[in-house]
Amino acid sequence: MHHGVLLITGASSGIGAATARAAAREGYKLVLAARSSDKLSALAQELGPENVLPYSLDVTNMEQQQAMVEQAIETFGRLDAVFVNAGRGGSPGGFSDADHTAWREMILTNVYGAGLTIQACLPALKRSKGQVVLTGSSAGRTTIPGSMYSATKWAITGIGYNLREELRGTGMRVTLIEPGMVDTPFFDEPPEHALEDRDVANAVIYALSQPAHVDVNEILIRPTPPVA
Repeated sequence: MHHGVLLITGASSGIGAATARAAAREGYKLVLAARSSDKLSALAQELGPENVLPYSLDVTNMEQQQAMVEQAIETFGRLDAVFVNAGRGGSPGGFSDADHTAWREMILTNVYGAGLTIQACLPALKRSKGQVVLTGSSAGRTTIPGSMYSATKWAITGIGYNLREELRGTGMRVTLIEPGMVDTPFFDEPPEHALEDRDVANAVIYALSQPAHVDVNEILIRPTPPVA
């Protein structure tokens, strides 16, 4: 059994919650962060409150992020990995007609919030020679007409590559998890051909469970195309 400490943002539903469940089965102690304290409390109860620190926060607020990391260290003594997973979806209409006010929240959450999580966690992760795992997307590797959401995921791809270079020689590892379509509450209508959130969680656990000399840089994971 693994006994590391894993912090997950966007942990209250979808990929974050599925990863929390998978990591709990592997013996991780968990710091679970999201906006929704009710969902986090329920998840903590389900996974065993003695091994879970639920923390309600806004990822765009650095003071809250730093306070969360401090409480994580106080509770569990260390931090071994962070799964930078909090994110928001876009709105339809492309660059011509999308609701531009929705862009602001999405860009701040998906890009700025991710940067803050990384910066808040790095001092503790450097001490443990830990790992940063980021939820990118296949949308961060391809062109989608008019998608500001895709642009934020291109930014996450860039953050992953650039962070890995910054940390070269420290013993730390950086992994981009890049799912295609996943059936999560992220979508109003469930997509027809999609991964399940646990498929992505399995990829995260795979990357985390590699020996220290193995750095899984990227996992691009898509649903198998339907049989013709």
